Amino acid sequence: MLFTFQVACQNKFLTLLFNFHQRIKAFKMKNIILAFLLIFSIKLFAQTEKFYQINGVERKALFFEPKINSEKIPVVFVFHGHGGNAKHASRNLNFHQNFPEALVIYMQGIPGVTNSIVDKEGKYNGWQMNPDELQNRDVKFFDEVFSQISKNYNLDLTRIYAVGHSNGSRFVNVLWKMRPEKFAAFVIVAGPGGNWLKSAPQKSVWISFGKNDKIVPYKIQKFSSKQYLKFFEANENTAQTEGEITVYQTSENKEIIIEDRNAGHEFPQNSIPKMVEFLKRNHR
Repeated sequence: MLFTFQVACQNKFLTLLFNFHQRIKAFKMKNIILAFLLIFSIKLFAQTEKFYQINGVERKALFFEPKINSEKIPVVFVFHGHGGNAKHASRNLNFHQNFPEALVIYMQGIPGVTNSIVDKEGKYNGWQMNPDELQNRDVKFFDEVFSQISKNYNLDLTRIYAVGHSNGSRFVNVLWKMRPEKFAAFVIVAGPGGNWLKSAPQKSVWISFGKNDKIVPYKIQKFSSKQYLKFFEANENTAQTEGEITVYQTSENKEIIIEDRNAGHEFPQNSIPKMVEFLKRNHR
């Protein structure tokens, strides 16, 4: 009887030991899998910092390589708002995750912009707000990056795009005026255009702004959106509205999309997939 009890205890102990061992193995395997997934995800969305000398000043951009192979590569340039940086923009304006076949480049501004409404002394990163100011330092930065990628990638020159937020969107308008031959379409968020756009060639553009914007007043952005329609002879009679988005056709059959949001100054992350669809269907 005692012997039988000892054997039963021993068997129970061995069973518990075996189960504990299996749990340890499973725990280790789970950690290995999680580690692998972490490494894979880091590799999948790895970023490359590249540096350029422009007018004797170091400039920086973050590159996200295309994750889907294609014969020719579209390019999306992304410009952050005043006080921002390329890394923060890559997290919040994550076009590289929504447009995996594109080369997505997050450009970084530098201090020195003194006509910003939020930084009169120009202490923080920003972009020139008009053509031919600040020695065109930011246009030259774009020119240099574009020159380098043209040499190093097989670009689809009919699918080059620019996206901007706030001060960055104002600079996208500067590029529209000064380098229109490079671009197929633009996305402009929370930043007004300029009167000099009336002499710019027609391009497709997605314009987004918020009714509760505390930085760039809504009425200014609303007026600016009407100017785009006027400058590029958009047909308001055939406009189609769905929710907060209205789509217009210009006299040259370009798209003007106006997203009038019940929101503030932030970039509308939920709209990024639709913005990418808009970019994809517009070629130069």
